[in-house]
Amino acid sequence: MIDFTTVIRGWLGLLALGLSVAQPVLAQATWPSKPVKLVVGFSAGGPTDIVARAFAEQATHDLGQPVIVDNKPGANSIIAAEAVANATDQHTFLVAATNHSMIPALYQSRVKFDAVNSYKPICTFVVSPTVLVIGASMPTKTLAQFIQKAKAAPESITYGSSGIGSSSHFAGEAFGQIAGVKMTHVPYKGSSQIVADLLGGQLDASFATLGSVLSHAKSGKLTILAIASPKRHPQLPAVPTFEELGVPGYSADAWYGLMAPSGITATALQAMEKSIQSYLASPVAVEKFKALGLDPQATCGQAFQKLLTNDVKSYVRLAQSLGLKAE
Repeated sequence: MIDFTTVIRGWLGLLALGLSVAQPVLAQATWPSKPVKLVVGFSAGGPTDIVARAFAEQATHDLGQPVIVDNKPGANSIIAAEAVANATDQHTFLVAATNHSMIPALYQSRVKFDAVNSYKPICTFVVSPTVLVIGASMPTKTLAQFIQKAKAAPESITYGSSGIGSSSHFAGEAFGQIAGVKMTHVPYKGSSQIVADLLGGQLDASFATLGSVLSHAKSGKLTILAIASPKRHPQLPAVPTFEELGVPGYSADAWYGLMAPSGITATALQAMEKSIQSYLASPVAVEKFKALGLDPQATCGQAFQKLLTNDVKSYVRLAQSLGLKAE
């Protein structure tokens, strides 16, 4: 006769053994299972890097794993963008800026990724207005004087950008078209070196994000002539907008956000979005960013995807109208 009590006990024993084996496997599947990497396409010290490092501290706390910033400057952030597009480890992300949406306008035939479809946009962190800032080499004190000097001696004024096809490059060329002036473009690998050359007098001007030059403007070492936003910024209430100064229709706000490779899992995506939302809800983070001239703004998921897609289309049209091409 079959002892069913013994058989059942045996089954229960096997089930318990199976669960004990499965538990480590489930634990290994928990995300994140190792340090998380935030790749930045610019050198340390610039606004993209500042945003990444500010968030990394919060994310380390939220995720229970170290969150590391990995700077890969060069080629207008293409090196960093390609590295993240090809990442398959589920722990590598891109801290991107507006210039990412400009890559197709100049480089699409030369890059091995799609600026939109190779990624899952997670959330924006902040937005920042663009300002026309001049350094020690420029004797002009107003936008009118700047334009007058540029018209009197075409291409004599140099302006720096974070690379060919960057947001600051497009901002400079768009201004030149609207204001009817020609300047000489000088591409850099990041904003920190632009600021250094402005301070040192080797560079005349830049169409920079406010966050990258705010501290030097407040100290009087650099001069901001105008801000490319619909209204004045609370950090610099005395600085007029381009619209106020007779340059209508000129606006150039920049965003900074987090993007993942297209193959990212829903678990990782949700965890990072939750961390961003939590961080930007913190009064400490809000005050920190505002002090840097950055306005916290979490545009997430499909809304961020739409923003990126629309930006790509707009900059392709702008590049064609301005005749901009990658060198």
